[in-house]
Formats: sequence, structure tokens, C-alpha cells
Amino acid sequence: MGLKYLHTMVRVKDLDASIAFFKLLGMEETRRFDSEGGRFTLVFMSPPDNPDCPVELTYNWDGDEGLPSDSRHFGHLAYAVDDIYATCQHLMDNGITINRPPRDGHMAFVRSPDNISIELLQAGESLAPAEPWSSMENTGHW
Repeated sequence: MGLKYLHTMVRVKDLDASIAFFKLLGMEETRRFDSEGGRFTLVFMSPPDNPDCPVELTYNWDGDEGLPSDSRHFGHLAYAVDDIYATCQHLMDNGITINRPPRDGHMAFVRSPDNISIELLQAGESLAPAEPWSSMENTGHW
């Protein structure tokens, strides 16, 4: 039996805000599907060098009151980054809260506009501990 990974789907309340968030991570829109009959839009966001591993943003045109206020039951999405400190600084500079700072030079967590937990992992070896990250406390939960 063959098996091939296709995508991870997350429901979003504000499609534009969610697209902007994933673009801050360096992802780009690779595919979009609008369903007039189903009244929804699917937007696939992928890293430029890894288009076969997208996240599907599902937006219901008439709202989505079924979305929980805390998506922890979903788990999280995880992405490797070239420089975890630069990535976290870029996100902070654009108004994103770093919920679990990369104190160890290896792992951080942030939340999307729809409260989806995103794990960022340093590609390769962990970076040496550095300020302000080493002494930064957690904010909220991740």
C-alpha cells in the first residue's frame, strides 16, 4: 500500500490575515480554489523550495463559529528555519508574539491569527544561546 503526504488543513476566520502570517514565515500561495456552491475558499501556502508540503487554509465565506477559541487539540504545524533568531525577530517586528522564545537556539512557538500553534525549529545544529532570547519568558501558551 502506497502513501503520500498531501497537506495539512486548518480552518481560518480571516483569510487575508492568515495569508499575511504565513507569508511572514516565508511561504507563498501555490494554489487557490473558490467554491461558489460550497461557499468556501481553499488557499495552499508552501515554502518556495518545498511546494509539495503545503498548509491548506480553509475559509468559510459565511463565517465559522465552530472554530474553537484555542486550537491546542489540533497540535501544531512545524517548520525548519535557517536562523531561528532572525526568524523570531522578523515575526516580532511584524507584531507576532513569540509564545515560547528560542532560549535554547533550537525551538520556538508562535500562534497564527487563528490561534494555530506553529513550531519553529532551527535547521541543523542549534544556535548558541543569545540574548534577548535566553532570558525571555514564555507568553501565553503554545
